[in-house]
Amino acid sequence: MAKEESRTLPTELGVVKIADEVVSIIAGLAATEIEGVSSMSGGIAGGIAEVLGRRNLSKGIKVEVGTEDAKIDIFVVVDYGVRIPDVAWDIQETVKNAVETMTGLKVSYVNVHVQGVHFPKDEEELQEEGVEAPEAEETKEK
Repeated sequence: MAKEESRTLPTELGVVKIADEVVSIIAGLAATEIEGVSSMSGGIAGGIAEVLGRRNLSKGIKVEVGTEDAKIDIFVVVDYGVRIPDVAWDIQETVKNAVETMTGLKVSYVNVHVQGVHFPKDEEELQEEGVEAPEAEETKEK
């Protein structure tokens, strides 16, 4: 019960309660908009939800919501070839702005945990990423 009380925002007309799940969905959607983020890195529960056909919008996000602040940890997989510090900085700024704007909570921190690197599997994916695939050597008989 104490946790539920810590997630309330008193207003003149009453109390607004913001669930941790709401903040995690906002953060997850904001993070996936960043160029260079391949996917969110979820645990076993996230994988089971995807197998069952449900999209887990809070996958890879851990939040702690207090009375006036939120603390966010984000677990991501980045695309091969991106500069990881730049992607992490963009995630932090975008998530912070999105959560603060939509909820009115102050974001204390956004920790970004890079859990892996996504490598393009075929030439088509490489072209979509803007990376040139190594050309196959052809042997010519003369």
